[in-house]
Amino acid sequence: MASDATAAAPRITPVELSARKGGTPIVCLTAYTYPVAYLLDPHVDLLLVGDSVAMVLHGHKTTLGATMDMMILHGQAVMRGSRHACVVLDMPAGSYEGSPAIALAFARRLIGETGCNAVKLEGGVDVAAQIAAITSAGIPVMGHIGLQPQSVEKDGGYKIKGGTDAAIAALLADAEAVERAGAFSMVVEGTMEPVAAEITRRATIPTIGIGASAACDGQILVTDDAIGLTVDRVPKFVKEYADLRNTVSEAAVRYASEVRARTFPGPEHVFQPKGTKES
Repeated sequence: MASDATAAAPRITPVELSARKGGTPIVCLTAYTYPVAYLLDPHVDLLLVGDSVAMVLHGHKTTLGATMDMMILHGQAVMRGSRHACVVLDMPAGSYEGSPAIALAFARRLIGETGCNAVKLEGGVDVAAQIAAITSAGIPVMGHIGLQPQSVEKDGGYKIKGGTDAAIAALLADAEAVERAGAFSMVVEGTMEPVAAEITRRATIPTIGIGASAACDGQILVTDDAIGLTVDRVPKFVKEYADLRNTVSEAAVRYASEVRARTFPGPEHVFQPKGTKES
């Protein structure tokens, strides 16, 4: 539970996070619901309402199942549960690629309907104009380079980036483009460790690693992966800090057993008329 001091502390801003380049690593996790946001909020610097919600909570095979309405619904829930962390919302596939004007309109909708602190979009050189349009309008943007889940169909799967000289050059160009366009930070995902470290060394804005490098200025994981709730394959870069799969299954087994044996509900779980003596 958040302490009174934490609840009263001002929310961390994108400007503050950007200033932490090269300093204390930035702690980031995903959140999609009110209770998870509430529980994580005192312990992290940034909560990402990722388009991974389409997979984690809605059962889609990729993040391409995320919609604007979905992102807004979960963004609103997270904002209700968060008081301290900077909250960033993913812009779903199809909401920004068309043009800078389209990207800005959708970014304004996300900010306006949720009150979040920033938006995130995937891409580098190809979306620099979109990032510039959004940041020029006063909306903070987090970039996302390297492995881009919204491009999984185009790439033919989840492929680690930075394995050739040409791929490394493209990544460095993407990082520079995102920074020059005005992003306050950038996620570096699924990238060869030395390349992610070099991107971090060159960049003047924080890099947030996921399947990248400990040299990054911060780290992010999908919370459900980190606490052992993922029911499908867990990515190589994930460390499970808890095993809630078995905890939930064991609780369901105990509950089912007690219901079938009529030992739940017990006397302490039901309501009796006043004056009735408990046996």
